[in-house]
Amino acid sequence: MISTMRRVLVPATFALAGLAATLSLTAPASASTPTPTPTGPVTVMTKTGPLGTYLTTGQGNSLYLFAADKSSTSTCNGACAAAWPPLVTTGKPNAGAGVNASMLGTSQRSGGVTQVTYNGHPLYLYAADSAPGQTTGQGLNQFGALWWLVNPQGAAITNTGTPSPTGSPAMSPTGGGGGGNTPGRPGY
Repeated sequence: MISTMRRVLVPATFALAGLAATLSLTAPASASTPTPTPTGPVTVMTKTGPLGTYLTTGQGNSLYLFAADKSSTSTCNGACAAAWPPLVTTGKPNAGAGVNASMLGTSQRSGGVTQVTYNGHPLYLYAADSAPGQTTGQGLNQFGALWWLVNPQGAAITNTGTPSPTGSPAMSPTGGGGGGNTPGRPGY
């Protein structure tokens, strides 16, 4: 009797475990993924690397724009905001070295959180950039559009050159700031 129970229970246990794993991998991410909680006013500054001069947080983390955002209101929510956390603030953001203070602004996200904008573009971090100076999100096509670093003029840096996975890039011949304009939307 015990032998018969083992022959039935062991395969059933593995089948249930496999089903649970499959469901957890294929379940859609919740649209209510929490937005980071701001802890105070943030500072936006610049850094120069192989891709040109681009915006960073005061801690040196690279900032990106999402090409799908056609206004200062973010279209990146849920799983998108988990992979690309919005730069959020309380109060007016501060302009650090190389940043034009008049281009800094804010917009409201759902839930009442305030996101920082630059030249009308909502700003984001990339969760996979694990250290200051990394630019591994540059040129990625995720969540329906491309992600680009932002130059001090408020335009997308559209060259992909040599992104910095280490945070300590060596200069590459591609350099430059890139960033052409698309009619009707500055910075694309």
